[in-house]
Amino acid sequence: MTVSRKMFKKILIANRGEIAVRIIRACREMAIRSVAVYSEADRSALHVQLADEAYSIGPSAPLESYLAMDKIIETARKADVDAIHPGYGFLAENHHFAAICEEQGIVFIGPGAQAMKLVGDKVASRKTLSRVGIPIIPGMKTKSGTYEKYRDTAAKIGYPVMIKASAGGGGKGMRIVNDAKTLKSALEAGRREAGTAFGDASVYLEKVIRHPRHIEFQVLADNEGNSIHLFERECSIQRRHQKIVEETPSTALDASLRERMGETAVQIVRETGYTNAGTVEFLLDEDGVYYFLEVNARIQVEHPITEMVTGIDLVQRQIRIASGEALDICQSDLQQRGHAIECRLYAEDPKSGFLPSLGRILFQNDPSGPGIRMDSGIYSGYEVTRYYDPILAKLITWGEDRECARKRMVQALKETVILGISTTVPYLIAVMENRAFIKGRTTTDFIQTQMQEWKAESDKRTHHIAILAAALQSGGPKAYRDDEAEGMNYSPWLTGGRWRAGTS
Repeated sequence: MTVSRKMFKKILIANRGEIAVRIIRACREMAIRSVAVYSEADRSALHVQLADEAYSIGPSAPLESYLAMDKIIETARKADVDAIHPGYGFLAENHHFAAICEEQGIVFIGPGAQAMKLVGDKVASRKTLSRVGIPIIPGMKTKSGTYEKYRDTAAKIGYPVMIKASAGGGGKGMRIVNDAKTLKSALEAGRREAGTAFGDASVYLEKVIRHPRHIEFQVLADNEGNSIHLFERECSIQRRHQKIVEETPSTALDASLRERMGETAVQIVRETGYTNAGTVEFLLDEDGVYYFLEVNARIQVEHPITEMVTGIDLVQRQIRIASGEALDICQSDLQQRGHAIECRLYAEDPKSGFLPSLGRILFQNDPSGPGIRMDSGIYSGYEVTRYYDPILAKLITWGEDRECARKRMVQALKETVILGISTTVPYLIAVMENRAFIKGRTTTDFIQTQMQEWKAESDKRTHHIAILAAALQSGGPKAYRDDEAEGMNYSPWLTGGRWRAGTS
């Protein structure tokens, strides 16, 4: 059925951080007014500063703000918006929220509530798709039950098993269980984490595939039955089940396998009645056999690398499809050009077991140059709090081939400066320079097998910059004579070329 609407005039972004900033910028390019919502902790956040309008929605805790559906709907009414974009995380895959938007006459920029209910429920989607011949990983076809049911399922499919949240992804609620002794405690922990992250504590079990690659396909589907895929992203490098590095194309896929997996992804979209942007995720085993994993019914954190190699703006496509526009591209129009890599920058201290790093960012400098993109939600003076996911920014590089993209990433990471807190930048540099990564040998156990011996190296340049940043924070720069400045190794770009005394 053809849906006819005019382009939106105003969109509320029900999210925060870098993805909210990304959506605001897409709205600007499309001449759409943007409305931000924020919690007490985010009063001075970048997305609040950039939006055309901004409204407080409550305390810092997500359950009282970004997960509070009634507050967001009330704000949407107050701001008189046409649509809500959920970003990723929070309410992005909550079919109840999508249904409420539909009832209130507000367009939800994502799949319809029924399709989301099917694909967003990992267990229900596995059950449905197995009926039409889609290969799935052995596991549960229900998402609840007694401990005895989980225990019996684990014994049947064989350890190790993985506990997964039924209502969302991002590694939240996920646990690997190696034996029956730890199953009960792992289930309890997984349920707690899933409930906090998604407002739904249901979990299920599936078999662990040894040494797989995590391959996902970006899909787009309009309201008129047209659907395409925009090729794959490899997301195998993960810490605690959360992706930290993604790339496209995958080094594991040849043209034939890419075509077959892409066709399967599109079949899944059609079988479930899915519309808008989404991601179909697979595990690829050592023999080249792939298994359906789940559908992420939202824009993905790693969407920029697909944009870099296809030239398609995925956020704008989301908005256009939701407004009723049909896809004006078909599968044969698309091709991958070059290679792109994304590194996620987290507020964590890799030298101290990746503990969260909180506090004020004293100074920030983003890298620049050919093929470099930074999607960020931070700035100098921004306060990193304990309330939300620790992702600060995403660094993306593009090159004519993989090695070019990799080298650009190494250089871009080395030029990235975030002072005042610890970040994962030095760890990511080590990943990029790891021999296995250089050769494209990336599996989901890469971190455990390749990075166990990593130790942070001292960075004298960053130490010098830290001294300068501290001086600026405490009342401005000290003026040095030319003879005093000799040998200090400060880079002129840090102060716009005016680092020597007397220079205007």
